[in-house]
Amino acid sequence: METVNPVLEVRSVVKKFGDFRALDEFDLTVEQGSVHGFLGPNGSGKSTAIRTLLGVLHPTSGEVRVLGKDPRKNPEILKRIGYVPGDVSLWPTLTGAEVLRTLESMRGVPTDRKREAELIDAFGLDPSKKTRDYSTGNRRKVSLVAALSFGAEVLILDEPTAGLDPLMEAEFVEQIRRENANGVSVLLSSHILSEVEKLCNYVTVIKEGRAVEHGTISQIRHLSTHTVTGRVSRETLIDGGVTDATGLTTFTVERDEVPALLQKLLDAHATDITTQPSSLEEIFMRHYETEAAK
Repeated sequence: METVNPVLEVRSVVKKFGDFRALDEFDLTVEQGSVHGFLGPNGSGKSTAIRTLLGVLHPTSGEVRVLGKDPRKNPEILKRIGYVPGDVSLWPTLTGAEVLRTLESMRGVPTDRKREAELIDAFGLDPSKKTRDYSTGNRRKVSLVAALSFGAEVLILDEPTAGLDPLMEAEFVEQIRRENANGVSVLLSSHILSEVEKLCNYVTVIKEGRAVEHGTISQIRHLSTHTVTGRVSRETLIDGGVTDATGLTTFTVERDEVPALLQKLLDAHATDITTQPSSLEEIFMRHYETEAAK
């Protein structure tokens, strides 16, 4: 079996700002050919982790590798990386087309002009306008076109659909699927959990600078609770469930408790029985309960 090498690695990284640990023994591995979701709210350390991958920040301790190399010692490796930042700032007096040419020059890698034209059309971008006249979504489109049009081996995308309308979000999903089908590996940081579920093979959840969940989408779901529903008579109500006005009872149980609960429901002659694992959103929220809710 062929060994798949990681394209991005963060190993036991600590990043301090004074006494504050933005990253605390943080680990992240993005395998070649995968689309890896990276979840975490503001302040969790997500942006700090991305900046260490780009060589912008140097870890206090630990190791970072991009395509097998330290990006600070080997900055040329970043020419093989397509990056969409969380906050897109463009030169206000330049047109979209001029920005694309400027970014191409700065990158030092030629753009595939045919692919660029396809992306401009797909995202409905008017490259003749000055970027000062662009909406947030249009500035995002410029960044996406630039990142996807030069044959990057790895894409690092930080909230790439922020500001896009639902139609353009769907277009983004299709374009990333196309890139991945062509062998491009992707690290996708996003708050849109449905987007992560559609695109990602793997996911890492970061909280307070540490990885609190990581694995395939299915593995993480298997670690989570399941929701089981069934309609039972008042005479055969089963403890632990919540029954609504229609008589449908809902149970939330751990995965290994599902078989026993299903047997109880069958023994009680329940109807309309359903079971499903927690959604990615439910898993995510489990790690980010507000202090007020605790």
